[in-house]
Amino acid sequence: MLKVRVIPTLLWKSHGLVKGVRFDSWRRVGTILPAVKVYNARDVDELIVLDITANQEGRTAEEQWVRSYSPFCFVPLTVGGGITQADQIAGLLRAGADKVSIGTATHGNPALIDEAARRFGSQCLVVSVDVTRGGGEIALVSRSGKERLGSKVIEWTREIVGRGAGEILLNSIDRDGTMEGYDLDLISSVANAVDVPVIASGGAGNYQHMIEAIDAGASAVAAASIFHFTEQTPAEARKALALAGIPVRQNLAAAEG
Repeated sequence: MLKVRVIPTLLWKSHGLVKGVRFDSWRRVGTILPAVKVYNARDVDELIVLDITANQEGRTAEEQWVRSYSPFCFVPLTVGGGITQADQIAGLLRAGADKVSIGTATHGNPALIDEAARRFGSQCLVVSVDVTRGGGEIALVSRSGKERLGSKVIEWTREIVGRGAGEILLNSIDRDGTMEGYDLDLISSVANAVDVPVIASGGAGNYQHMIEAIDAGASAVAAASIFHFTEQTPAEARKALALAGIPVRQNLAAAEG
């Protein structure tokens, strides 16, 4: 069985890091390079960096900023935000990203997934799927939660996998930043519908929430607020998962000690 990953998420806005609630009410939490260095020291499994205003500003995640911090990132790095063309993916990979996350553009141009998978391989292609239960009906959304697209969540996840998505970053907008737990029903329904790793995102407030997400079918758990605003850490999260019988990557130094 593949090892379960614990992945801190860094949200980039106007050259600084922020944290919000339900994709809104952004609060500044620092700058990116110190955060990358801290997470390296904490031996995280991976990092996700998302430029949350790129779509609104009609640009892609800026390559020069990726170049500024990627040399200091010694774990797999996923970068996303505003990507609309395969050439932009190529630029971010050259700048130091190991994977790219695409989302909004795939709804208007799903063939972008096909082209990206063909040119760069599915292993570096993470497709972000944003979901809300607002209004009483589960629905896909895009443009950082601003545009409601309809209720065909499972159909969409199957389509993007069929087109070449290597992983799904499954974001619950309703749980984002609340620290009240992941949307377990959503995770279960998507994980049972596809055969690629599902990264659960939105709602982690403690290690038990992460265990529940893995039990629901997630292959990895992404989190932000729990690491920014509490004393809980990725290393302790892995320990909690291991104690629950979930396979995780062990810290080599700790294992040898």
